[in-house]
Amino acid sequence: MAPLPREVTAEDYWTQGYAGRIRLRVFRPEMDTDDAAAPLRRPGVLYLHGGGFVRGSINDADAPARHLAATLPAVVVTVGYSLAPAAPFPAAPEDVYAALCCMADHAGAWGIDRRRIAVAGHDAGGNLSAALSMIARDRGGPHLRAQVLIAPMLDPTMARVRPDHLANADNSAEVCADCYRQYLPRPTERVHPYAAPVESRRLQGLPPALLLTAPQDLLRTEAERYAACLIEAGVVTQVVRVNEACHDSIAMSAVAQDEMTCFLRWHLGMTRQAAVPRKRRPRADRKDRTSIDPTGETPG
Repeated sequence: MAPLPREVTAEDYWTQGYAGRIRLRVFRPEMDTDDAAAPLRRPGVLYLHGGGFVRGSINDADAPARHLAATLPAVVVTVGYSLAPAAPFPAAPEDVYAALCCMADHAGAWGIDRRRIAVAGHDAGGNLSAALSMIARDRGGPHLRAQVLIAPMLDPTMARVRPDHLANADNSAEVCADCYRQYLPRPTERVHPYAAPVESRRLQGLPPALLLTAPQDLLRTEAERYAACLIEAGVVTQVVRVNEACHDSIAMSAVAQDEMTCFLRWHLGMTRQAAVPRKRRPRADRKDRTSIDPTGETPG
């Protein structure tokens, strides 16, 4: 991986979550000579690690968060949210909502422009990013400007898994189903919109979305179906299938990071700021890219 364009510092904080205190890690990009005219407050991104709701930790998000902080540049906050089976649904989405509120409340101290906050996450973190977008809408804030769902887990019923994907998938249907059973021990929870975003019938008013998928990912079909649902609801949506990536590696894929950086810069209103230029990658890396913006809207 290429060297980061600027240094990034990290500091840990704690806040009250659903069932106890949770750790937040704040990544701040250092100013350099090119930032002399930049505002004192940068956009903020809440980044959520993967692990199928049952494993993983805040440390797993260090590399993508540090990269995002340096390249956007932005203040990136990661979360050590509660894991099942010790803390099943709704602990994790409530934890990430508490993290978002903490991020907004401490925006001044952390150098964040609270009017320009986005959420992103991989795997279970993608599910929680989608859920958080709904929760923030339903509770009247804090306002999110964008959401990025990276190979997200969106359908606890697993009903949208295509049989022809099972043989060559780079992840396991059995493992995914076991994760969902631990996270959602009560069957009725498996269609709750905060647990199963793809089942939601009320998607209007959600922030613009970028969905990044991998071709052999078992979860690709449900992610692309969710994108279609967002489009039908009038949500500005982009879908990118990253051909060279697999489920586990997509968050650190150069193509995926490039797409996420450009999407977030646009929707966080950074296009007029001096930033690290986007490098054109070989066209083969961008094959089967689908980009959908059904409304033609531009960010305010």
